Amino acid sequence: VQLQASGGGLVQAGGSLRLSCAASVSIDGIGIMGWYRQAPGKQRGMVAIISNLNSKEYAPFVKGRFTISRDNDKNTVYLQMNSLKPEDTAVYYCYAFGYPWGQGTQVTVSS
Repeated sequence: VQLQASGGGLVQAGGSLRLSCAASVSIDGIGIMGWYRQAPGKQRGMVAIISNLNSKEYAPFVKGRFTISRDNDKNTVYLQMNSLKPEDTAVYYCYAFGYPWGQGTQVTVSS
């Protein structure tokens, strides 16, 4: 499967972005999908994940600001990011359990 992430960009602090991850195959059978991020010099870490039963888990640092969702009809997972902070600056990667990482999308938040 190929995971195509999009929606990153440059935004001012307090702004919003919506990331999309389009899969090349049906995601109905993919149990866990989500988003990870990696800032320069840091390890890749979980941002948010969502199961095929729609249960969600968020990293403590984004809870209340970010919302993950999935549209199985469109084979797409979304990450709505609000109240962005400069420390959210990173490359955001789409994740699908059991499949290779997709390419990342850069998110840059200016102060």
